[in-house]
Amino acid sequence: MKSVDSNASSLWRMESLGIPPSGTYPVFIAGLFTYCLILTCNITVLLAISLDHHLHKPMYVLLFNLSVNDVLGATALFPQLISSILRQNRDISPAACLIQAILVHFYGTGAVIILSVMAYDRYVAICRPLLYHSVMTPSKVRMIIVAMWTTNTIVIGVLFLLLTRFRFCRNVVPTDTCCTNPSLTKMICEDTSVNNYYGLALTSSFEVASTAIVVFTYIQILITCLFNKQADTKRKAIRTCATHLVVFITYQINACFFILSHRFEQVSPYLRRSVGVSILVFPPILNPLIYGLNTKEIRSKVIYMFRKHYVSSQKC
Repeated sequence: MKSVDSNASSLWRMESLGIPPSGTYPVFIAGLFTYCLILTCNITVLLAISLDHHLHKPMYVLLFNLSVNDVLGATALFPQLISSILRQNRDISPAACLIQAILVHFYGTGAVIILSVMAYDRYVAICRPLLYHSVMTPSKVRMIIVAMWTTNTIVIGVLFLLLTRFRFCRNVVPTDTCCTNPSLTKMICEDTSVNNYYGLALTSSFEVASTAIVVFTYIQILITCLFNKQADTKRKAIRTCATHLVVFITYQINACFFILSHRFEQVSPYLRRSVGVSILVFPPILNPLIYGLNTKEIRSKVIYMFRKHYVSSQKC
């Protein structure tokens, strides 16, 4: 990456969070607690799936990848943010800023890809049950997972390769709580039209495609379950589909607003910053709860793990 000047030790300054001195430690504790909560929820799901071979099924393997992606996203934000709050210093090296931006966007794109594939998996399982075991075979699931991460790596790699062609003429990272592609683009004084067009095309294609897939599949699942004569099945289907759709669409709206808001100077930086943080905080907390611990099989495994650990500790 081309730095602001020839001094390799030069630092960039991120805009102040506006936290008063009296609020430093409460905000630090809140940030640390949130990060620990995200790690605890997602690592619990990861352990439950990895330790039980009965959970090595497509649905749970995809959920495993979602939790990995959530941990990645939270780790992209919180360590640097918590450190800067405690130090009351928002300086960051250009390399660290670029890595953070890559991880943030890698997390965002990865989330919509994985959730779309998870929706398709549930669609086949519920609406086409006779085809499920021929469509979602172990080898095909492995290919899908490789394709997910490869696609994510390529599209985000191209996004930042386009960015690193330029020389950064400013050393203040504007508006955002963390480094992102839009904020880094604002630090360039040259024509970034190609970057903007690619970013807009990337956002539009992923937003439209993933939303269409998820909405279509869950509507089909809902219709199929509503024709089921069992009342409990209907209630469970409505509750599950509605919850998943609300969480997914809320995430999509926030992500779309955050990316597009950089193109409109009228948008309040505080609103943009709040929405940006919410994308990296709420999904990593809600996903393991809604898609993971809300599932009977995973919940049973987690309870078994804690009981086993408790009994072992009592014997010691």
